[in-house]
Amino acid sequence: MKLIFSKYLLILWTLLLVVATQSVAQQNPGKVRGVILDKTNSEPLPFSTIGVYTDKDSLVGGGISDENGKFSVDLPFGKFYALIEFMGYEAHKTNGFTLTRENQNQDFGEIGLATTASDLNEVVVQGEKTVMELSLDKRIFNVGKDLANAGGNASDILMNLPSVAVDPDGNVRLRGSSNVRILIDGKPSGLVSFKGSSGLRQLPASMVERVEVITNPSARYEAEGMAGVINIILKKDSKQGFNGSFEVIAGYPLNTGFTANLNYRHNRINWFVNYGLTYREQPGVSNLYQEVYNENGTTSILNQNNASTVTGLNNNLRGGLDYYFNENSVLTLSYLWRRSDAHRITDIRYEDYLDSFDNYLGYSLRRQDETEDEPNKEAIVNYKRTFAQKGHEFIASFTYLNYWERSDQLFTENEFTPQGVEIPEGELVQTSLNDEYENQYLLQMDYVKPFATKGKFESGIRTSFREMKNDYLVQEQNESGDFVTLPGLDNIFLYNENILAAYGIIGNETGKWSYQGGLRAEHTDVETILVETNESNPRDYTNFFPSAHLTYNISEENAFQLSYSRRIKRPVYNDLSPYVTFSDQRNFFSGNPDLNPEYTDAFELGHIKYYEKATLFSTVYFRKTTDKIERIRQVNDDGFSVTAPYNLTGEKSFGVEFSGDYRVKDWWKLDFNANFFHARIDASNIGQTELRKTYSWLFRQTSRFTFGEGWDIQVRANYEAKQKTAQGYRKGIFFMDLSASKRILEERGTLTLNVTDIFNTRINRFISEGYNFYTEGESQMMRRQTNLTFAYRIKQ
Repeated sequence: MKLIFSKYLLILWTLLLVVATQSVAQQNPGKVRGVILDKTNSEPLPFSTIGVYTDKDSLVGGGISDENGKFSVDLPFGKFYALIEFMGYEAHKTNGFTLTRENQNQDFGEIGLATTASDLNEVVVQGEKTVMELSLDKRIFNVGKDLANAGGNASDILMNLPSVAVDPDGNVRLRGSSNVRILIDGKPSGLVSFKGSSGLRQLPASMVERVEVITNPSARYEAEGMAGVINIILKKDSKQGFNGSFEVIAGYPLNTGFTANLNYRHNRINWFVNYGLTYREQPGVSNLYQEVYNENGTTSILNQNNASTVTGLNNNLRGGLDYYFNENSVLTLSYLWRRSDAHRITDIRYEDYLDSFDNYLGYSLRRQDETEDEPNKEAIVNYKRTFAQKGHEFIASFTYLNYWERSDQLFTENEFTPQGVEIPEGELVQTSLNDEYENQYLLQMDYVKPFATKGKFESGIRTSFREMKNDYLVQEQNESGDFVTLPGLDNIFLYNENILAAYGIIGNETGKWSYQGGLRAEHTDVETILVETNESNPRDYTNFFPSAHLTYNISEENAFQLSYSRRIKRPVYNDLSPYVTFSDQRNFFSGNPDLNPEYTDAFELGHIKYYEKATLFSTVYFRKTTDKIERIRQVNDDGFSVTAPYNLTGEKSFGVEFSGDYRVKDWWKLDFNANFFHARIDASNIGQTELRKTYSWLFRQTSRFTFGEGWDIQVRANYEAKQKTAQGYRKGIFFMDLSASKRILEERGTLTLNVTDIFNTRINRFISEGYNFYTEGESQMMRRQTNLTFAYRIKQ
């Protein structure tokens, strides 16, 4: 089946490519040529940029000069002028020229460019991109401008973005939904493989260039992620010569680190290296109150307190090169090596009562001592070919990902009477050894061909093969001092996933209207295996995911867009693995091998308006989800809980979102984001007789003040309102961040002081209820953090 489907996708994509190429091929009978030289020494200037414009300043064609400075651009008949640009030289605009059937060629001969007044070696680029670039189909956030990211990690960056919420445990939600696809440089990454979005805490923020948030993706993107796609772009430059940046971090609680981002381009080759080293101590606290209603009419009460400290050493090294066969043909090779070494100590105190706090039964003390090693490797080969016609391109990439994690844990537990006397028979010693492995192979090809005046056709194929293995063993010391395996906790879990996909998109503009429609087909073949017990659970299904976008441009500053897409959330490794976490003897977490995929139909109506000093982006959205995946808590008569994912009947949600920026004064700019939404959760299949209806909202506001002599101050306020879940609700969270920076060393250096969660109020609080229990808990795994960062830039 896989082979047949793979051949079908390849044939379909090839046919689409041929048809599109033949049907939309443009006839450009005219040609403009010339040679670009340094005006001072007559040396050729290779890789200069040539743009050809109409007399109304509309770009109609362009190209790049070759190694000898020569260029040739195919054009239709008409009246034009050319603009020639090269870094470090003044732009040159030619005289106007006309191409006709009688005069089909224009040869400018030698064109001399004059160097700019400043010596290139002394240039310091002081201009900065805006924090947020808004468009109807996606929002781009240039994270370097945000002072709150200094000294942080990729998870901190996401926490500071509009529409995005990151809870204290590192889980990411987009518009209130945790079903969001996170990519790095447009591809899956080991950072978000086993650990989910919490793995982003191992990536230094200074290695990130920008983040793209796409809430209703087109068929070009993989269909994974109900709420949308978050794409994290790492730093890389391509300017001629050497440029780079360095950053040193010191903070409390202990946070030290160093990062370097270096680029060197000479002629055809652009080298890039990113390195990050961080060492952190992360204290955390949590507590839990639980009532269990027994069949005999009594109530068992648990009061639990946890205190933990995690120390981690993280190394990130990314290097590679771009090889320019010419400026239209680029081969990129990159390699990422990452290693994380962590040590976790968690102390838990269980206090047991019967019916009330007046009837104290005793307490237990449990300690978790865990050592964790995580090496990770990624290799990427990418080829991009651009053609003379603007927007005409072909991209092919191959990605190999290798991930391994070893967790070695020791648990000790002692039981005491209410008077504090140890009970010898209550002593417990357990060990847990857990090895996790992953290999993933990803091949993707994308083709884009413009047609007519503003039309565009896109097509592509993607195939992904993923192999994951979890070898776990839990043992307990018996009375004779020997360790024996606990029943059901010695197994090898295998997860094999193959996804084959193809897509086609066509779009065009007519007057003030533009449209885009696409269809993506994905075939999924997943199998989970428990080796020791010989249990297999294969899944095999094919889905079609349509998408559509319709845009009406009232003017260049005012536009509407209506969009639709169908999305999927496949159960992944952690959702399916039956391995039970053992760090907490009373509260266990596991996967569910019987989970089904979750499907969502998403609709959006967006509006964007540009003003002289402001931008306003507003969206109304609706999502209908079937087989919604949510973690459900169950408690047995002994008061022990197991939390595992289950498919609910579904969910319907709708909301309205506003994002924008406003320059109040020359020295004061503010950004804001507000998201209001309503959701109805149908959990009737697990015993909830009534719909769970919830209204909630998120608000984030940032003010940035720019003063004289290089001073900047930034204040951010965040609020996430209470939100109901399938079994209870998550309480509201409010926190504030404060940052200040000073540019020094002739604008090349920046000192930044950053305090996140000034009032130490970022606490995750929840209530969960079932027919026989009531649970209330709170946790704060990320405390108030103060960082001092020094950054130095060379030719950036």
